[in-house]
Amino acid sequence: MPDTKVLKLVPKTNAEVAKPAEGRAEQKPAEQNAAAVARPAPQPAPVRVEAPAAKPGSESQPATRLKLSAEEMLKIYRTMYLSRRLDDKEIQLKNQNKIFFQISGAGHEAVLVAAGMALKPGYDWFYPYYRDRALCLQLGMTPLEQLLSAVGAEKDPNSHGRQMPSHWGHKKLNIVSQSSPTGTQLLQAVGCAEAGYRFQLIKELNKRASNFQRDEVVYVSLGDGTSSEGEFWEALNTACNLKLPVLFLLEDNGYAISVPVEVQTAGGDVSRLVENFPNLYLQRCDGTDPIESLGTMQKAVAYCRSRKGPAFIHAKVIRPYSHSLSDDERLYRPDEERTADAERDPVKRFGALLIDEGIADQEALQKIKDEIDAAVNEAADAALASAQPAPETAKLYVYSPDVDPTSKTFDTEARAQLTGNPGTMVDLINRCLHTEMARDPRVVVFGEDVADCSREESLDKVKGKGGVFKVTANLQRKFGSARVFNSPLAEANIVGRAIGMATRGLKPVVEIQFFDYIWPAMHQIRNELALMRWRSGGDWSSPVVMRVPVGGYLKGGAVYHSQSGVSTFTQIPGLRVIYPSNALDANGLLRTSIRCDDPVLFLEHKHLYRQAYNKSQYPGDDFMIPFGKAKTVREGKDLSIITYGALVQRSVVAAKQAEQQGISVEIVDLRSLAPYDWDAITATVKKTSKVIVAHEDSLSFGYGAEIAARISGELFEYLDAPVGRVAAMDTFVGYAPQLEEAILPQASDVLAAITHLRNY
Repeated sequence: MPDTKVLKLVPKTNAEVAKPAEGRAEQKPAEQNAAAVARPAPQPAPVRVEAPAAKPGSESQPATRLKLSAEEMLKIYRTMYLSRRLDDKEIQLKNQNKIFFQISGAGHEAVLVAAGMALKPGYDWFYPYYRDRALCLQLGMTPLEQLLSAVGAEKDPNSHGRQMPSHWGHKKLNIVSQSSPTGTQLLQAVGCAEAGYRFQLIKELNKRASNFQRDEVVYVSLGDGTSSEGEFWEALNTACNLKLPVLFLLEDNGYAISVPVEVQTAGGDVSRLVENFPNLYLQRCDGTDPIESLGTMQKAVAYCRSRKGPAFIHAKVIRPYSHSLSDDERLYRPDEERTADAERDPVKRFGALLIDEGIADQEALQKIKDEIDAAVNEAADAALASAQPAPETAKLYVYSPDVDPTSKTFDTEARAQLTGNPGTMVDLINRCLHTEMARDPRVVVFGEDVADCSREESLDKVKGKGGVFKVTANLQRKFGSARVFNSPLAEANIVGRAIGMATRGLKPVVEIQFFDYIWPAMHQIRNELALMRWRSGGDWSSPVVMRVPVGGYLKGGAVYHSQSGVSTFTQIPGLRVIYPSNALDANGLLRTSIRCDDPVLFLEHKHLYRQAYNKSQYPGDDFMIPFGKAKTVREGKDLSIITYGALVQRSVVAAKQAEQQGISVEIVDLRSLAPYDWDAITATVKKTSKVIVAHEDSLSFGYGAEIAARISGELFEYLDAPVGRVAAMDTFVGYAPQLEEAILPQASDVLAAITHLRNY
């Protein structure tokens, strides 16, 4: 029959031979069997089936044959059929309006079961994508757990009812919470593997590495469409450069929704394009054949476990169903193409093989199907009876429920003992980084140009870079290249890797060199970093600190070194946004950022880095300022200015000028933008009854619009005048100094607003 003919043993062609040649590790039969069993299982029965596995060398060499027992073959079939029936059950439930979304893993089952057999749940780490239902089943996720996700139940271990079905996650199995954006998981998987790599390099962490295994592998999968994402190439680049044990599984079903692979990829074969990455073990396989796939996966896993580098498996699979139930593939796939796919259906083909090889007859297979169908129906009934999350839990896990950086625990401001010579903001940020790295060996610092010198042999010959603003100077010399290192010039790479590291327990403090160039990392920040804890129901978190130089007033900074769009980030739940205006506050707020358990965007104004007016003596190694605590930098009685960043000093200058006109101005420096100190705002409004909100961001839709709206809505009865606003023009910062001065708010603009409001 056609289904079984496809499985005849054939020698591999040159196109199917693994590379690199120097990196291939041939397994002995005993090693192959050990790698095949991910969990404790009975010893294999006598060999019944042989199938080919690729062997290095020319195509004339005989193929090495993988041996499996009848018991193992039947287990493979069970899992593949179970995966398909769960898809079918969800489709049925969606058509009955009992669930709300469905996306299928049909056609991918064979290679995914093979991957699960070659890897170890709870030992290795997994970053699957939404087609990976069969992998999760093979690792130990139950049908009920998957159907709990489909119905949006609170007991769903994947997201506790917070994400769509097939967005896999399971704390016990080391399946890290996954999301909808295609490709964001790749850099996180690299960061996860890199955490293990750095744990072994950092001596102080050797005794803390309880959840690290010396030969662990990080699995990450993607579809052929995702290989068009830039983050795919960034992930491969870093994994190969550091020889990280990442197993990339490309599940190529030929389509990204309706876009065929030849439109997505030059030449229609992405594995051809990645062949020349160094240290990369690359192999292609028929992903609809579980035996061939298992041999391929075993060799890839062995390569990664031996720490020779990453592996890339290009598995050709099919997509017998539409992309999702929101799609109809009949609109863009002709009948003959869909029929050809159906002839390669892995479940049907493997069932036919079992019969053809005498492992099972039709009656035995039907018995297996009946058992699985009954189990799926029973699990569906249990899932449908499970409760959804209570409405009052909606805000739970937006931030850490255990560590509260707004609490008194983080407030040592009143006890600060200032000593030594006054230092600039750069000095006190640098000193904070030094003391926190000495205190906590989990802290790693990386980004573009942050190291003193990447080529360690040259460290004693050069002064060292230490960041374009010298904020990270001498950190590498003090703590070594395992903890302080440069990244590629790729912002998503920095943040994505940091998320993966933080998930494993490291504390990344990364630098985005300029706020103006943070946007390539926006996917990772908005859809991954800020959401990790909430979307997993508190199972996973990624408390990364992102240090970002920001702002203008540089005389020459122009459009791409002067941006200040903070409101883009303050509206992201789950992300703390901090913006100090002076050296002392920068030191205390950065320390709080590092010690808290939430992701933090720590904004450092470039113009304020080395000003004389905002210097401070050193406050001590435990000096902290809690988030959401503003500071009144000038007392007044006639009107109030609520501000932050570079506008604090400009407001002080304007207030002194206004004082000569008999106007007493109070100035409140927010310091923390998300959260912000509403109590301090309320107090100053009630005190003066007139208020100006001043900031460097653009006027329209800027951060001050939220503050002004809330004051007008909640404190209207205390106001004697409309809320005033001072901000930048709704345009871009120009290069010419005269143009920049006109665009950005100056002390004269603040003074004009003070005078106008006083006379209202």
